[in-house]
Amino acid sequence: MTFAVVLIAFAILSILLLWRFTSSSHTAVRRLDDIVGHTRPVDVLAFRNLTDPDEELFLRANLLPAEFRSIQRERMRAALEYVQGAAANAAVLLQVGQLAAQSPDFRIAQAGQQLLDDAVRVRLYSLLAITKLYVRIAVPEANLSPVRLVERYERLSTLAGDLVAVQDPARAAQIAAAL
Repeated sequence: MTFAVVLIAFAILSILLLWRFTSSSHTAVRRLDDIVGHTRPVDVLAFRNLTDPDEELFLRANLLPAEFRSIQRERMRAALEYVQGAAANAAVLLQVGQLAAQSPDFRIAQAGQQLLDDAVRVRLYSLLAITKLYVRIAVPEANLSPVRLVERYERLSTLAGDLVAVQDPARAAQIAAAL
């Protein structure tokens, strides 16, 4: 009976998250300047630390079980903030990729298509990661980690930087700092 309730709650949560990801309204991004005002900087090193399995093993080995559960919940809540930031940034970069993919310049169109593809992947990984993190907040001992999302987000940020470098090299550093 308990398993059925948990399964139903998990299904409802997944549906709500999917609905939020697909129906959320984002301000239209029409040019590179719009990126800066519509993204949230994501500290990839801190994000990686929060999702590092070795760090978790260290904490588990050096803390009392109750302390570990409390700290692990806080770590997963912080990781959830980073995932939400990465997902929001991916939505903005998806729009940038769509615009660039329509460019008559082959290099810009190719970079835009690559950015578009990776932005979609990061959005999907984010949905999965959010689900995992909510499970980890409820059950800190669960062995679910969103490490792949960190790697995907780093790649997405690099691709965005590459696109900006092709279109407006002078703005590359500013755009990279916004991600």
